Amino acid sequence: MKLNKLTPVVLLLFVCTAWAQTDESGDYIEFNDRRNVVHGVYLGLSTYFGEIDSKDTYIGSLKIAYVANRKFEVGFVGSVLYSEQDNPLTTNEDLLAAYGGLHLEPILFSKSAVNLSFPILIGAGAVGYLGNNFDDRIDDRIDEDDVDAVFVLEPGMSVLFNISRYLQLEAGVKYRFSSKLDLEFNPLSRINGFSGGIGIKVGVFNMGRNRYKKHLRNE
Repeated sequence: MKLNKLTPVVLLLFVCTAWAQTDESGDYIEFNDRRNVVHGVYLGLSTYFGEIDSKDTYIGSLKIAYVANRKFEVGFVGSVLYSEQDNPLTTNEDLLAAYGGLHLEPILFSKSAVNLSFPILIGAGAVGYLGNNFDDRIDDRIDEDDVDAVFVLEPGMSVLFNISRYLQLEAGVKYRFSSKLDLEFNPLSRINGFSGGIGIKVGVFNMGRNRYKKHLRNE
């Protein structure tokens, strides 16, 4: 009795499954491989603006990273920082820093056209003062008191715009934490500060397309 009642249901499921597999528009067959894992790599350029001790600060970065299944990035980033900080002894010098290190970036909503990510830089570099005019004496030399090593931790938040499989734009904010500086006559103890900016990534990206179509030729 129960078997007779289940038979129409089983037949209906069978018909629906068969229809779903064969209901294609035109001369195409479509399938979905949800287990497909996509890998990618890109080269990125970005520019940021912020402040250190109320002085304008500019940062340029170069990044190369591997993208794992559109959900996580790991790579290397190098940055150059310029800040209009005046050395108390000479008013014609500004602060310059170069640092780089490990780049990590988890990505949310990776299958959407717009993603949210949380990049973080863990690295180190050097900080010093650089003359900002051409009147400096040629025989001036940089000694160990003019440059200091610095460790940097830079977390942030970015919005990623997927333009195509090969191009991605980003806009975001980040905050820079640094170790304490030990520069002679330096009014700054650290180069901490917020910054915001934009960037571009060029490489190979997957836009969340797990669905593929194959054209069927007429025999």
